[in-house]
Amino acid sequence: MRRRFALALGVVTLGALTLAGDAGPVSKARFVGEFVWPRSSHDLGGFSGLELDATGTHLTAISDRGGIVHATLVREDPVIVDVELQSRRPLTNPKGQVIPQHHSDAEGLAIRADGRTLISFEGQHRVWAYLTPEAAAWLPRDEGFKGMLSNSGFEALAVDHRNWLYAIPERSGRLTRPFPVWRYKDRSWDVAFEIPRRGGFLPVGADFGPDGALYLLEREFTGFAFKSRVRRFWVEGPRQGQEDELLSTRIGAHDNLEGIAVWQDDRGQIRLTMISDDNFRSFQRTELVEYALPATE
Repeated sequence: MRRRFALALGVVTLGALTLAGDAGPVSKARFVGEFVWPRSSHDLGGFSGLELDATGTHLTAISDRGGIVHATLVREDPVIVDVELQSRRPLTNPKGQVIPQHHSDAEGLAIRADGRTLISFEGQHRVWAYLTPEAAAWLPRDEGFKGMLSNSGFEALAVDHRNWLYAIPERSGRLTRPFPVWRYKDRSWDVAFEIPRRGGFLPVGADFGPDGALYLLEREFTGFAFKSRVRRFWVEGPRQGQEDELLSTRIGAHDNLEGIAVWQDDRGQIRLTMISDDNFRSFQRTELVEYALPATE
């Protein structure tokens, strides 16, 4: 399968530069395993953002009811067999107060190399930076944020090797309109490039992998179950402009996967670790799902 996608890069001195490249052959990720994290173990749910450390062991996840958890993943190589909760607490606002429920819809999560935690919220579209768990600070908001629908704000956050923040809304506004990728650097926002819409999938999570590529987790709801897809975009270097579809699941293969973390295991394989949002419903569940790419991929 060959595909093309366009990157519209904003360049101060040159204006808008468009790059296009052929997508490489689709390389299906290999299923590694799945672990169901029971609600009784974390007493939260609604997980929509996920980060892992470089070893794939230490987990941070946020809930769309304004909570954050830290945990340790236990593996019997290579499969997750347990999750040991380390801490759970409510998110606070810049005044140090617990966020009211109607403003607590946390969706996107990214952690910088210096430990600063970045979280996006829907409803009142915004991104807050946490220097410490109790000290949130506003990132400036751009006028373009006002055009986002109330329940379709920044679902996906990712930080690259330069500590630039990328934010992707869940919807673009039209089926034929690409998704804008907002970038925060030098204390201001711009649209760094766009990601093409393909089918009914919508962005829900993102992460930069150890290979420097941007991995995008997308979800499609069919009316009774979910499908998931992961695409990889090379945004710089010799493969700039290349798009690869790595994973596309059948209907109902997993629950509502919304968060993704990308890391490299000790075998040199890129791992895709994902977490599901159970929507606080008894017939759904929190799943930790892992796939792996070949070491040469």
